[in-house]
Amino acid sequence: MSLMNKSTKEWNKQYIAGQWVEGSGEKQLDNLNPFTGDVIGSWTSSSKDDIDRAYRSALEKGHEWAALPPGERSKVLRQVTVVMDQRKDEIIELLIQESGSTRVKAELEWKSARRVAEESASFPYRMKGEILPSDIPGKENRIIREAKGVIGVIGPWNFPLHLCMRSVAPALALGNGVVIKPASDTPITAGWLIADLFEEAGLPAGVLNVVAGSGSEIGDDFVSHPIPKVISFTGSTEVGQGIGRLAGEHLKESALELGGNNVMVVLDDAEADRAAAAAVFGKFLHQGQICMALNRIVVDESIYDAFLEAFLGYVKKLQAGDPADPKTLVGPLIHKREVDRLLGEVESAKKQGARVAAGGTAKGSVLEPTVLVDVKPDFDIVQKELFGPVAVIIKASGEEEALRIANDTKYGLSGSVFTTDLERGYRVARRIETGMIHVNDQSVNDEAHVMFGGEKASGLGRFGGDWAIDKFSRMRWISIQNPYRDYPLVNG
Repeated sequence: MSLMNKSTKEWNKQYIAGQWVEGSGEKQLDNLNPFTGDVIGSWTSSSKDDIDRAYRSALEKGHEWAALPPGERSKVLRQVTVVMDQRKDEIIELLIQESGSTRVKAELEWKSARRVAEESASFPYRMKGEILPSDIPGKENRIIREAKGVIGVIGPWNFPLHLCMRSVAPALALGNGVVIKPASDTPITAGWLIADLFEEAGLPAGVLNVVAGSGSEIGDDFVSHPIPKVISFTGSTEVGQGIGRLAGEHLKESALELGGNNVMVVLDDAEADRAAAAAVFGKFLHQGQICMALNRIVVDESIYDAFLEAFLGYVKKLQAGDPADPKTLVGPLIHKREVDRLLGEVESAKKQGARVAAGGTAKGSVLEPTVLVDVKPDFDIVQKELFGPVAVIIKASGEEEALRIANDTKYGLSGSVFTTDLERGYRVARRIETGMIHVNDQSVNDEAHVMFGGEKASGLGRFGGDWAIDKFSRMRWISIQNPYRDYPLVNG
């Protein structure tokens, strides 16, 4: 059944054991359109009991799901891509309405999420084991790969469909049961929609479950429940640290994709216009509300003026406003309070000596694309993940200073280097402490078959391709002894 044909009441419910059921928590929550402020819907939060029922369903039905032939699991994942094709327009409209995605960003997110499902469809056939020799006569050592059991997925609001699908699709393809706790700001696109897509694609009832509520009410119970083997979280470093601690206390794995203070280094031999165009996209896509978004743009002093002229030229052409307008690149921030926070950061930077070269004003929840120049590496704003449409441009005196600035952060997620000498770009990229970095491209890159993950305070673990297989499945050693062994001091 299409999402748009579902009743409002049904979409206000939890999805547990294959049924849309009323939450039994104490809180009533509203789902708001960040641009208009309109209420999309309201729902009753999940409770601890709801979480327990969801995990138990995922465990029981997950065992049955894992026992199916690989072709059966692969077929469901392939069918998800078919359903996503059929419902593309609907999914894009939901992303625009619920997360404030611009149309161009929503299109990219739909494509990325679909690609994850497509890549995951191959995973059931990539669960390889091996047979190892033994020094014990008659022993055969079998190393098998199998599902870990149940995966708990805590999804974000900024790329809700893609970043949840990045864990859900691989985990299911490998034979796990899954429970999603979507961000409260995007319960549909980070949770209920995903459940609906898999339900329509033929996933057996109960394998995938969704419990929705605020982290303050159900977050700890979701992580500490004894059933899930892995907690996959995408969000802020501060929240991720708490989840990592709690998961560690209960001796369960975590996959943490956290914050970033991503840098673009523009070297002295770079083409200024090309670098500027890439920087504008990498900074302002989805209003900068992306963990991979550029936070700092470090430009060699020899081409600083040319770069800044080109950068400002592109920025001043950007359209900010209604995310549903195809010409809009900068839409609303997720909350009005985020506008106030960012304007406060801009004012603080100005007091330290920064200058606003563009933007600096807001209308409602839309902050104009803002550019700060005359920024020094020791300014407070340089060390913060801004998560908004504020570009910080820093002048560097040579390659070594640019590298010092680039690495002077607790984060290490993504990054970028621009140069006309590709081998030089590779050498510089090797010296920047990030999990991912791109030469002659901006920092926002994510491909389903390639590893994704950060260093330092940007997270633990890797997503994508073979790395997702490693995260959501396990290896076990099963030996077979034939004939029976004789044991010293026992068999004589």
